[in-house]
Amino acid sequence: MANLVETAAKVGKFNKLLQLAETAQIVDTLKSADIFTLFAPTDEAFAKLPDGTLDALQKDIPTLKKVLTYHVAFGDVRAEDLVQIEEAETLEGSVLAIDSTNGVIKVNDTNITQTDIVADNGVIHVIDHVLIPAMVAGK
Repeated sequence: MANLVETAAKVGKFNKLLQLAETAQIVDTLKSADIFTLFAPTDEAFAKLPDGTLDALQKDIPTLKKVLTYHVAFGDVRAEDLVQIEEAETLEGSVLAIDSTNGVIKVNDTNITQTDIVADNGVIHVIDHVLIPAMVAGK
């Protein structure tokens, strides 16, 4: 198998996420032996950001790092676990709200469109929007 970064690259729809992870210098963290759950926005999810948001993030590396680490939860949290929990602590330091209603799993208000892409050091869940931590959104 492969680590989270290699696994995300193989899936092929996380190019922007991987590029931004390089920029924010969190690739080594995602490749490490530590176990994480990555809520991974697709390239399409990044395209949904308001005009100028992505450019602004790429120019503000500390904020970009906060946004990206907000997508990384501690531990290997599979779909079967997500339906049993209400929140997940992130590497960024905040907590994500997890909701499972009528077979739909959401993180904050964002749909998880695919679950359980397994890597050596964790699991990837595909999401359809970029998650923005409250402290960044309130800027």
